[in-house]
Amino acid sequence: MDAVVAGGASQSLRHESAAMHVSGSAAYIDDMLEPKGLLHVVPGLSTRAHARIVSMDLDAVRAAPGVVRVLTAADIPGHNQISPVGKEDEPLLASDIVSFYGQPIFAVVAETRGQGRRAARLARIVYEDLPAVLDIDQARAAGGALVWRPLTMRRGDAEQGLAASPRRLSGRIVMGGQEHFYLEGQAALAQPGEEGEMRVWSSTQHPTETQHMVAHVLDRPSNLVTTEIRRMGGGFGGKETQANGPACLAALAAELTGRAAKMRLDRDDDMMMTGKRHDFVVEYDVGFDDDGRIRAVDMVLAARCGWSADLSGPVTDRALFHADNAYYYPDVRLRSEPLKTNTQSNTAYRGFGGPQGIVAAERVIEEIAFATGLDPLDVRLRNVYGTGTRDLTPYHMTVEDSIAAEIMEELAESCAYRARRAAIHAANGGSPHIRRGIALTPVKFGISFTATHYNQAGALVHVYTDGSVQVNHGGTEMGQGLHTKMVQIAMREFGLTADRVRITATTTGKVPNTSATAASSGADLNGMAVLDAVRRIKERLVAFAAVHWGVEAADIHFRADGVHVGETVVPFPDLTRAAYFARVSMSSSGFYKTPKISWNPETGRGRPFFYFAYGAACAEIAIDLLSGEMRIERVDILHDAGQSLNPAIDIGQVEGAFVQGAGWLTTEELVWDETGRLRTHAPSTYKIPACSDRPRIFNVALLER
Repeated sequence: MDAVVAGGASQSLRHESAAMHVSGSAAYIDDMLEPKGLLHVVPGLSTRAHARIVSMDLDAVRAAPGVVRVLTAADIPGHNQISPVGKEDEPLLASDIVSFYGQPIFAVVAETRGQGRRAARLARIVYEDLPAVLDIDQARAAGGALVWRPLTMRRGDAEQGLAASPRRLSGRIVMGGQEHFYLEGQAALAQPGEEGEMRVWSSTQHPTETQHMVAHVLDRPSNLVTTEIRRMGGGFGGKETQANGPACLAALAAELTGRAAKMRLDRDDDMMMTGKRHDFVVEYDVGFDDDGRIRAVDMVLAARCGWSADLSGPVTDRALFHADNAYYYPDVRLRSEPLKTNTQSNTAYRGFGGPQGIVAAERVIEEIAFATGLDPLDVRLRNVYGTGTRDLTPYHMTVEDSIAAEIMEELAESCAYRARRAAIHAANGGSPHIRRGIALTPVKFGISFTATHYNQAGALVHVYTDGSVQVNHGGTEMGQGLHTKMVQIAMREFGLTADRVRITATTTGKVPNTSATAASSGADLNGMAVLDAVRRIKERLVAFAAVHWGVEAADIHFRADGVHVGETVVPFPDLTRAAYFARVSMSSSGFYKTPKISWNPETGRGRPFFYFAYGAACAEIAIDLLSGEMRIERVDILHDAGQSLNPAIDIGQVEGAFVQGAGWLTTEELVWDETGRLRTHAPSTYKIPACSDRPRIFNVALLER
């Protein structure tokens, strides 16, 4: 759709950077014009999974061509800690103990990136090896050290419910992790200023946290550090906390040399250093009856968290929040086990633990269907949450709007699920090698950060005298179209076309104390903050126009053809020019905090989510029993996005999410060897889905009501 269509929200306006994406002119961190004298920072990584550093000889590194400085923990003027949750367990540079293979120990600052890479290989480090714990089973065998407090959610009496159930089964599910594989790797550029100022351009989903980390490492107040990001080449959660290390090292190099410094990780170093989606082992015990109705569930969800806490506590908490998915468990106990291992510190990843919990719930449903001989869809429909009954979650939040059954039934009808399932079953009987399967599954996903204080956002909107508008907000753009939606909100409220509204780079210098763009809350939080700012300006303009033109405020409306002031239509630029000469402020900040939410991690109770998003997917798969080759024949998805701000962008996000999830559960596999070295650390050894892996038929629709 043309980019200058007025009307704003609820239209499929093209992505605000679409033309630049296609032409290659969209600038990312590594595309920025390099300041004079720019230096390049390259990390030196551990080659042990767990060891004590006996000695570290960096003389050859320092003497290498082009090397300006070598950074170690001793060079940090502030705090050698970048834990996002305030624990003292994540040093920026290791000094005595290394805790995973690939941990940064030092950093080379050189005139060119190539010189830095060559110099980093010259380090001579002597280690004393320590016992390394690499996976969940080893962690449990070694005593089960945790990176975060475990959480238990319970309602009713799971043990009694299981004992009283007519039927009962138990099982174990093993889920692997997943590399984010953002197209743009981790990157940051830092430029020192006067009197201790430091400006950092970082590919980060959380500019405020990056600002705080840089200030913490450099030992200065946050008002001397400004973080900025125009766009990322993908994030998927991998730049919520993992961007902090490169930003801090670039800033440290800039601080100590007085020159601008950039750190851009190549794919190998990026995958070796950064955390992934958590792999889980889930053990469950479920009681049910002959009709497939669940009576009780007892489930333990153990996660390989890596060497530090990072966000593993909230991730494993959210896995519990979604271990019921869309289903009511009459008696239930859910427990988390966030295990410490000598591997990369696993971190946020799209869904944030929710997908792992949902997979566990869906496995339970499939096992019940298999045991009873029922259609899995019927088992799902018999166990979904109700509204007004069977509506209390394991964390004691009432489900107020359960539409899972309606969405599943509507999708089943539109995609002819039952007829296709019968046809597939009949065809499989006569096909010795190629077998097909079909499944229809729902999702109920809680929308809000479970850390309640993150559910806030700010914005800053300027209206200029020529009627053009500039919007800034605390969210970050990583390709998901957040900036486009913010433009649309301003367009709708002012009655403008897209060419009259400009989004600017996210910067802590304009909107402070922002939250991460994560938890599926970016449009909600930042959109409401932008709306607040815009409406404050509109209130002033309306008050001025009412007096200036002698009409009632209620008779003033902002429309696509201009501002309707009573019977007069005033072009928006004429109104803003007149308001300026009348000394009316046309700039405002905006703020929003999510209402109603609360969460007590000590009791495992509360209302952590403002609402739930619902959807359902029906997937038909073909598998060659001889070769193991798999093909996704057809996928139909129905998703409730409320009143979509931009249907085309939202459908694209659903499509991308499905393909990424399919990659996680089919082609993508992280492999560590016995020394703890990640062997799948490049596109040559780690397979994300290709074009040929997409569904042959792919139908995605948004729920219209």
